[in-house]
Amino acid sequence: MPPPGVCLNIMEARHRQDGYGSPTNPENFLNQDYNQLKEYCIIKGVRYIDEMFPPDRTSIGEGILSPSDLARVVWLRPAKISPNPSFVLDGVSRFDFGQGLLGNCWFLASIGALTFQPDILGQVVPLEQTFDENYCGLFHFKFWRFGRWVDVIIDDKLPTINGRLIFVHSIDQNEFWPALMEKAYAKVCGSYTDMNAGTPSEAMMDFTGGVHICIELSNPPLNLWEMMCRAGQSKSLIGCGTPQGETSANTVLPNGLVQGHAYTVTGVKQMMSQGKVVNLVRLWNPWGKGEWNGDWSDRSSLWQTVSAQDRKICLSVDDDGEFWMTLEDFCRFYSDLDICCLCPDFLDGNSSCQWKTSLYEGRWVAGTTAGGCMNNRDSFWTNPQYRVKIDGEYSEKTGSKNVLLSLMQKPDKRNRRLVQNLHIGFSVFEVTEKYKEQKGKFPASFFSSQAPAAQTKTYMNAREVMEFVLLKPGEYLIVPSSFNPNETASFILTIHSKAETHGYENSGDQQHKRVQKPKMVPNVQEDENKKSLFRQYSDKYEEVDAMQLQRLLNDRILKGDLKSGGFTIDACRSMVALMDTSITGKLNDKEFVRLWKKVITYKDIFFLTDVSRTGTLSLSELRNAFVASGMMVSDDMLNLMALRYSDSSGHMSLESFISLILRLDCMYKIFRQLSSDGKSMNLREAEWIYISMYT
Repeated sequence: MPPPGVCLNIMEARHRQDGYGSPTNPENFLNQDYNQLKEYCIIKGVRYIDEMFPPDRTSIGEGILSPSDLARVVWLRPAKISPNPSFVLDGVSRFDFGQGLLGNCWFLASIGALTFQPDILGQVVPLEQTFDENYCGLFHFKFWRFGRWVDVIIDDKLPTINGRLIFVHSIDQNEFWPALMEKAYAKVCGSYTDMNAGTPSEAMMDFTGGVHICIELSNPPLNLWEMMCRAGQSKSLIGCGTPQGETSANTVLPNGLVQGHAYTVTGVKQMMSQGKVVNLVRLWNPWGKGEWNGDWSDRSSLWQTVSAQDRKICLSVDDDGEFWMTLEDFCRFYSDLDICCLCPDFLDGNSSCQWKTSLYEGRWVAGTTAGGCMNNRDSFWTNPQYRVKIDGEYSEKTGSKNVLLSLMQKPDKRNRRLVQNLHIGFSVFEVTEKYKEQKGKFPASFFSSQAPAAQTKTYMNAREVMEFVLLKPGEYLIVPSSFNPNETASFILTIHSKAETHGYENSGDQQHKRVQKPKMVPNVQEDENKKSLFRQYSDKYEEVDAMQLQRLLNDRILKGDLKSGGFTIDACRSMVALMDTSITGKLNDKEFVRLWKKVITYKDIFFLTDVSRTGTLSLSELRNAFVASGMMVSDDMLNLMALRYSDSSGHMSLESFISLILRLDCMYKIFRQLSSDGKSMNLREAEWIYISMYT
């Protein structure tokens, strides 16, 4: 049985701190270890078959093949498809392959861009793989997936009909890296069907794990040409797409372009034509055929107006899917341009500037941290908040954009086609002098009095939204949100900055803190009254066990206040364990009086913060209850407590609230007593089991 999810989250966080999930030390996708499996297959002398992505119809998925064609599919290894299979033949090129029956032009356009960057390609596609020495039918590829690199293994059984590949196929039937790479990415997406439809930026980000900027070509920046030239000279992958037509079909227009189709930008070139400078963009259709037939197309007479040298370098009259067009026509006929790069240097052309990157993982949870956009004045402040300090100096001369902010949704589902993207965006607020001493989450009053210093133009239901902005040196609060409140999803916030930045998730002010509560003055007479009641229920040793405590709490102390049937026997056992200093399984009179005082205090806090007067706490009221109790908890902790102690409607009863806050109070005390430095705690195995199994 795997460890609980909270344990796995801690393990993953520690692994990331140790560099696990980096390009040089990727995580094993689905916990499959390439080296171990390969060694096993070689020793046993067997060909690998991947049980996690089996060669059957479940891996193809439904909808892309008719039932009759699906029945004809045979999964074959490359040696059964071609006489001399090779992983790579004569290098890697965009002209190596063509699209199959699958609508994944977005993915293949991204591979086309990848072939121009040997360093990035070698990171994604381990090129030392062969069908010769130590071949056992096992291959692997590396992709960046939502904040970490993963190593994805596959067997080399490929789907065929009549001995021919039905999806991506190589121009040379002996070359198999494109088909195997497509299979590995299909495994990441859940199936081949899950790769149907997408945008090049998604795969290009999964190939680089770097910086992505999207440019709307209907309203391009003034320096678009300069930016494209710089991107072409840096280690960038560049893709683009044409607008969707009236239907989702890939209709070929009279000008040769395909509607709703992804292309690769494979080059930019400035030439002299008829005494004028012309800026040309080269594009490639991942179908491997089908080209633009307007100005500067392969057979355009305009090629006779440039120098013989430029014509020789640039012109290739082949129906290979690649063609040239002017920058003006490019902006006219294409809808968006995506540039993905390992670092943002191409944005400003200053190669001497070393950009800094910070990455934060967060989550919106309905009821606690999913406050929606700024239209929701009462709940916007409950969204995750990130406090960032930007160093450096500022002058009007350097008043160019200096921070690239990216917000990416992180799906909870394995299958890509089942992911429903929310409309997401973010706002950036300057922390003015008035709020510099603010600890923990900024309240609603802050946002009602402050206008954003920067924000996303619109909320988009895209995997990623980004903005390139100018933020002067100072302190800022970044608030990512979905458009609607109470929508649950995970996200990654990335900050690329020219200057050094220092940031942290703001809900717990960098750590879980406990506010010092005023000490209560003992009331001797009141304590005697409590002990008197206690003796009516205690045994001859003047102790109560969990069953006796249950009757005391439900029938006497909290009678009339409990709306959910009262404390269960398990809840009372837990309370006994938390308050039992003598480890007898029972409470004596002193322990009982201490518990009683806590229960009454927490009951008063419960009803004080139940402003809706429902007899339960909503999850937003729960946050206020923690503040009233003198405890400051992070958003992550609040989300966990809501999952553990609230009911299916997201509300918490008095019994659950008291059980929760008693446990949290006790855990704080245990940590403070056993921590030597107040930051960490070391326990031997027996000590850990001793505490966790009873407390």
